[in-house]
Amino acid sequence: MSAARRVRFGIPLLILYGVALALIAFWPVPVDREMTGLLRALARAVPLLSYDVVEFGANVLLFVPLGILLALAMPRHRPLVVPVALVVTGAIEAGQALFLDERTASLRDVLANTLGAAAGLLIVVIAERNSSRAVAVPDSAPRRDDGDGVERRW
Repeated sequence: MSAARRVRFGIPLLILYGVALALIAFWPVPVDREMTGLLRALARAVPLLSYDVVEFGANVLLFVPLGILLALAMPRHRPLVVPVALVVTGAIEAGQALFLDERTASLRDVLANTLGAAAGLLIVVIAERNSSRAVAVPDSAPRRDDGDGVERRW
């Protein structure tokens, strides 16, 4: 996929993701409220999966798409992906602290969200490197000359 096509693909998805993220982040009550019983049962069954661990992991996963989509939408400005994600998550947490009584702002969430965006960026970088390697023909490929003076790889 060309860079221009990735940008055209990434920007509309980034907008849709932004709407979904805003709904999740600014929902007036905690979005996991209905899952409390299940999360407690999971923590009892698997003590390593405490509520804090599951919440941190969910926050990381929530921001992986942001890192991917920002990397696709801003291919020339990829060093800005993590700082933009940091600003976004900081704004979300500040908004929760200021306007949503039942939500809890947390620096831990800022860390998890930023790590998620960084992971998304890393996924794009690795995928692009792997796809460029798959297309490249190695210099050690066998060559042939059909007698017309043009050397061809096969």
